[in-house]
Order: sequence, then C-alpha cells, then structure tokens
Amino acid sequence: MARVRYGARTEAEIGAARTASSRLPDIWSTGVVAVWESDPDAVAAVLPPPLKPTGRPLVRVNISKVDLPGYPLGAGSFAVAAAHDGVEGWYPLVMPMTHERALIGGREVFGEPKKLGEVTVERDGLVVRAALARHGIEFVEVRGAVSGALPLPEPTQKTDFYFKFLPAVDGSGFDADPVLVHCVRNEKVRKLERITGDVVLRESMYDPVADLPVRELVGITLGEKTTDQKGRVVERVSGQALLPYIHQRYDDPQQILDGPPEGSA
Repeated sequence: MARVRYGARTEAEIGAARTASSRLPDIWSTGVVAVWESDPDAVAAVLPPPLKPTGRPLVRVNISKVDLPGYPLGAGSFAVAAAHDGVEGWYPLVMPMTHERALIGGREVFGEPKKLGEVTVERDGLVVRAALARHGIEFVEVRGAVSGALPLPEPTQKTDFYFKFLPAVDGSGFDADPVLVHCVRNEKVRKLERITGDVVLRESMYDPVADLPVRELVGITLGEKTTDQKGRVVERVSGQALLPYIHQRYDDPQQILDGPPEGSA
C-alpha cells in the first residue's frame, strides 16, 4: 500500500525534523524600528494582569523583510513596554506576517498574536518607508530619510511577553488557565543607521493602534540583524482576569464561537 501521508510519522522522522530545526543558520533581516512615548494611561490599559507598566510609556513598532531563499517573508510587531516579576520587556499587541508558515509556530507554540497582513520595507537612496497593513488599511507607516550611520550595539537579550491559551469549546472562557510566556531573544546587529522621519498611525477597527499616539518620538533606525528565541512558561494566570483582553487576539472575538455546522466539511 502506498504511504498514507496523513498517517503517523516514525520516531526517526520526528527526530530528524527536530534536528533540522535546531541547526538553522543565522537568518538576517532588514528592518525599521521606531520607538516613541505614548499616553501612559493608554499603555497601562492594554496590559493584561499580571503585566504592569514600566517607568516610561514606550511603544515600539518593528517592520522587517527577511530574504529567505525562495520564501521572502515580511514580519511586523507593534508592542508596548511592560514588566513582569522584575523583568522588563515588550508586550506585542499585533504581529502581522505575510505567510502562514510564520504564523503557525508563533501562535501555537509561543502564543504570539500573529495575523496575516501586508508588510512593506522600501529604500530608495536615502529615503525609507515601512508600513503594516491589514484589510486594506495601512494602520502604521514609518517614513523618513537616512541621516547617518550608528555604532553597532553589542549582542543583547530582549524579552517579549505572550499569553498562550485555548478558548473553551462551550464558549465560556478557556479550556484551561492560560499561561504567561517569557520569550527571550538573542539579537545581533551588523548594520545600523539613523532615520530622521515620523510615524503615522491610521484608524482601523481591526488594529486600533491609533489609540497609542506618538507623544514624543524617541528614535527611528534602519538595521540588519539576526535573532534566535527561546520561550518558557513562567506561570499560569487567571482566565477570568485575561478574558476581558481576549479581543486583542482576534479581528472579531465572536469568531472563536463560529464552528462549522455538524457534518460539514
């Protein structure tokens, strides 16, 4: 009988896949990062407990292109500064990706708030433009011009906070208490330039980042970097406390209850 491809994989095949994924070479991306101070009340309002605001109400948008062989990828992240148990990092609200493959692992393994979207990173001479768009709405645009090279930073660690959960089958909350994930990224930079420009936030009912306005621009950079990441569950959190924030993950929270009719394909 020909192999049934949906059938069980052998232990050797599973082990080979794990080995291959652990030996990935450094993957370099080119991206724009903008950081600004926003309204402290707005930043605090988007943080589910037990995350807390830091001493400065910072917002960061990262818009990158990754030239994977035969598989170019656009990746974005819109995050606010947050702290948990003495660790300061970032809490992403939305992470647009241009391909499903980049979505699956991040959402299912780490709990990242990834969604399919459009990602633009363009450079024409000194002029740079980067943007994130979904549903035909370009909700973040960073634009400016290169104004000089910056010294390369030392390799550094950065932490992102994610909540991993499964909505309950009966629609009453969650199947089990959600977990809080600390995702630690080791970052190396091989090129960094300063951008003089601005950040434009546009109204979108799907990605309402305009609620976190640019009060004071901290800086914009264009760089080439590579990162790896490892996540760990640090604690289980109250499902009741997280439930009011579940809409952050979905364009329409009602869609998690939209199961197909019984017997449908």
